Amino acid sequence: MHGAEFINVPQMVWGMDAKAVAAAIMIIAYVVLFTEKMNRAVVALLGASVMIFAGILTQSTAIAGIDFNTLALLIGMMMIVGISEKTGIFQYVAIWSAKKVHANPRGILLVLAVVTAVFSAFLDNVTTVLLIVPVTFQITKKLGVPAYPYLLIEIFASNIGGTATLIGDPPNILIGSALNLSFMDFMRELTPIVILCMLVLCVIFDFFFGRRLVSTAQRRDKIMQMDESLAISDKVLLKKSLIVLFAVIIGFISAEHFHIANGTIAMFGGAVLLMLYTFGKPHDEREHKVEQVFALVDWTTIFFFAGLFVIVYGLEVTGILAILGNKFIEITDGSIQKASLLIIWVSAIVSAAIDNIPFVATMIPMIKSMEEAMGGREAMMPVWWALSLGACFGGNGTLIGASANVIVAGMATRNGQPISFLGFMKWSVPIMLLTVALATVYLYIQYFVIM
Repeated sequence: MHGAEFINVPQMVWGMDAKAVAAAIMIIAYVVLFTEKMNRAVVALLGASVMIFAGILTQSTAIAGIDFNTLALLIGMMMIVGISEKTGIFQYVAIWSAKKVHANPRGILLVLAVVTAVFSAFLDNVTTVLLIVPVTFQITKKLGVPAYPYLLIEIFASNIGGTATLIGDPPNILIGSALNLSFMDFMRELTPIVILCMLVLCVIFDFFFGRRLVSTAQRRDKIMQMDESLAISDKVLLKKSLIVLFAVIIGFISAEHFHIANGTIAMFGGAVLLMLYTFGKPHDEREHKVEQVFALVDWTTIFFFAGLFVIVYGLEVTGILAILGNKFIEITDGSIQKASLLIIWVSAIVSAAIDNIPFVATMIPMIKSMEEAMGGREAMMPVWWALSLGACFGGNGTLIGASANVIVAGMATRNGQPISFLGFMKWSVPIMLLTVALATVYLYIQYFVIM
């Protein structure tokens, strides 16, 4: 979202102050999103359209407000993951990992948490849990142990692990694209605290659950007899997928040196893998496979982002976010340290209650408006990392705090092991508060302790 200051926005629309109208559109859209009475993509597109009908934006300026790098990154990675998951590689890793700890229920609890965190760093959280949870039910059923602790730790691990990289969680994609940050920027700044939080998470779950998870030798033998190689459905496609996936990650890492946008790399990788997936097929089969892969892209999320970008741009061009930014500077006395601490906790609490994507999308231009008054981009980086950590870790706060949480809860109910809202909060709130507290200390030591 660039160039807002050059757009001629009318002071009055529909006989009312343009700022008030833009704010009303945003508030109504966000309230409807929170109630979940309508599809979120529909809400975002309606809100974006009203911004144009009101005269706050024109069609061309609305399009200028859409971050196409973010959309390209999402679409490209969705294509790569969608094709890769057809190979069965993720189920293979889960079963292989369970056997490596000799089917010990306590060891499996920890190893599945680590697998979930690692996958979440390179895939989206929803895809990760959709792949891991069915295997979890299969393993726990054979072991005769409750799936509940496994599902809990997988939810927490997916949100924590996704924080580690540029592509792991939508808030990071938004922040990285808006600031032109590289894959390695996120790895350097966020991976250390993610690893620490995962260690703490594993220790807590091992203490409260691990010692009580026991199974008979006969049941453990059932796991050891599982053949993980049977999970691989297409070895040729697996090789192609891994080559492209590794090439894309290397591209992300080296992109900062070649000044190529991450969205371009992801889209190119998706196109290459799609070509390899369909190459040599008869015309009808090739076209059918292409349509299948495009159907795997979560277009609801893509259009949700597009509409959301336009709504937020309407707030930006009317000057609302600049006003909020100035108020924020006043509250924090222009202190980067105070701003960072406030942002991480506000982000966590808000993200526990509502979808963190619209919150982060709104915060980005507001924080950008503060940069000049607070010493520039470099000086403000602790605030940006605080936004990422707070928004991602906050997703663990409630059962509706992140999409992955809702997905796992639905799958648990269908498998006869429901996760209640309040029962989840018994564990989620302490975990969220602890990880955010650790992240706060990490930021303080990293940026504000004079060595």
